[in-house]
Amino acid sequence: MTSDPYAALRDEVIAGVLDGTGASAPALRRAAADRAREVLPADLRALVDKIHDHAYRVTDDDVARLRATYGDDPMFEIVVSAALGASRRRLLAGLDALDLA
Repeated sequence: MTSDPYAALRDEVIAGVLDGTGASAPALRRAAADRAREVLPADLRALVDKIHDHAYRVTDDDVARLRATYGDDPMFEIVVSAALGASRRRLLAGLDALDLA
C-alpha cells in the first residue's frame, strides 16, 4: 500500500470540517462529503453531484438559489464539505492506482 505521510493531518482537517461546530448540521456536511444522496435534501442533490463530478461547472446561480433557503454560512459549509469529500475520493483512487502500478 502506498504510504501517505499526510493521512493523519488530512483526516484531522476533514473531521474538523465535517463534525465540528458549524452553522449546518454535521450529518448534512457528512452527507455532502460522502455524496449520500439518500440523506441529502432533494434541493441540495444537484449541487453536491455537480461539485463531486464537475466542480468547475458550479455557477453563482447554483449557489444563490440554495442560499435563499439555507443561508450564507451553511451553504459555505456544504460546498466545502462536498469539495473535501470529492478531493478525498480522488486522492484515495490515485493512491490505489499507484498500488496497482
